[in-house]
Amino acid sequence: MKITVIGGTGLIGSQLVAVLRKAGHDVVPASLSSGVDLLTGAGLDEALAGAHTVVNVSNSPTFDDQSPAFFRTTVSNLLRAGERAGVRHQVALSIVGVDQVPDLDYYRAKVVQEDLLRNGPTPYSIVRATQFFEFMDAVISWTATDGEVRLPATPLQPIASADVVAALAGVATAEPLDGTLDVAGPDVLTLDEIGRITLAARGDDRRVVVDDQAGMFAAVRGDVLTPSPDARRAPTHYRDWLGAVLAG
Repeated sequence: MKITVIGGTGLIGSQLVAVLRKAGHDVVPASLSSGVDLLTGAGLDEALAGAHTVVNVSNSPTFDDQSPAFFRTTVSNLLRAGERAGVRHQVALSIVGVDQVPDLDYYRAKVVQEDLLRNGPTPYSIVRATQFFEFMDAVISWTATDGEVRLPATPLQPIASADVVAALAGVATAEPLDGTLDVAGPDVLTLDEIGRITLAARGDDRRVVVDDQAGMFAAVRGDVLTPSPDARRAPTHYRDWLGAVLAG
């Protein structure tokens, strides 16, 4: 099967390209570096030529109020190019609970992306994932000072990017869902817990202070970023993943 991966050089895209190629698929990684510009549509027709499936793991360059326009333009361009090329399956990566956090610009932008796909001309699948393990350091750094880290007690069920890739690969090579699959890690942890686990593993003695007004996740209410009981649970635990990363 020929599969084009939009955003094929990023954290998820590069792993997905490798996994799909190992499984014997003809994979085209498409990104700005390969001459594909989603905003203008340049290079899309060439990248999608002959493709059965397109997997979109591209991301907005900003997480602010400009991000809805980014997704509106890029997804529209991608769907039109896919229709011209005869693409039979459009797959997109989104976020668990994305439609439950209206105060976050970026989450509203991802809802725009999902809606365009649902109402588009091509059979589709949406894979919604929880927050990636790989992003936890960045989340902690947003509200860190020399002596402490302030984090809300937001419940999360984070997941390893490799487990997200495995789910995407399975969906991309199957029949379209014409719906959504939620994937999550095995453990529910509050963000302040994740902070303590991460700092302790790194030998960082800063204390974590619960502050429900701190950082981006202050806009999240309740447990909306944890998945429903029928979500697919990935096998990798955060503590195990973090230990392996630190061990090199």
